Amino acid sequence: MLEETGIAVGPASGNIPNFAGADMAAYNLSLTSEWQAAQTVKCNPDPPQIPIRLRALYAGKVLYVPVPALTQQFPYLRLDPNVLRVKGVSFELAATSEGYMMHGERIEFDEVPALDFCIVGSVAVSRAGGRTGKGAGFADLETGIFREMGTVKPDTPMVTLVHSSQLVAPERVPMMAHDSPLTMIATEAELIRVPPAGCVPAGVDWDLVQPDQFRDIPFLAALRDRLAARDSGEGE
Repeated sequence: MLEETGIAVGPASGNIPNFAGADMAAYNLSLTSEWQAAQTVKCNPDPPQIPIRLRALYAGKVLYVPVPALTQQFPYLRLDPNVLRVKGVSFELAATSEGYMMHGERIEFDEVPALDFCIVGSVAVSRAGGRTGKGAGFADLETGIFREMGTVKPDTPMVTLVHSSQLVAPERVPMMAHDSPLTMIATEAELIRVPPAGCVPAGVDWDLVQPDQFRDIPFLAALRDRLAARDSGEGE
């Protein structure tokens, strides 16, 4: 539908689709008090979030961005606007996936500090806070890891930016126990605040992690074992 209507910018199928009006969605999000107060921001690496990543850097916020599909030996990159200025790297370049892969600082999951604001990519969302991405489960998995580590708190804003035509009925994106509900949805037309969820997942349900995720994400099994060892040590 996004391609047929011309809303999509580039191919939509198989992607977190870029869309006409992504800059306005970023603007609408930038007006919120939560965004303005945030200093550390996690953002997905997809094209429709380029405008909000650019706004973050110009506002002096430190960006934490996962490598696409978490498939590298290093899972995350840090983009500090002060460091980029010293290096002479333009924010316009650093806001793109190619730019931050070149100029971001490679870090591990446990080197990401407490996050003030989390942005996830979506294919479809509901006003009740449900979302779906491309179906690989990366966003929910990384959020679960951060919740388990205390990097993301129960009240940390969980936000997405989509075109208004990506809003669907709640029954089309049912929430499962391991899903993190959205707290805000920014579109080109409005900012939607989702009613508070009754509960959010406390961490990763490792029993639901698929064999292909352990196969395709190089550090995942080691991270699971590290977290298990930490929790075992705390219980002694």
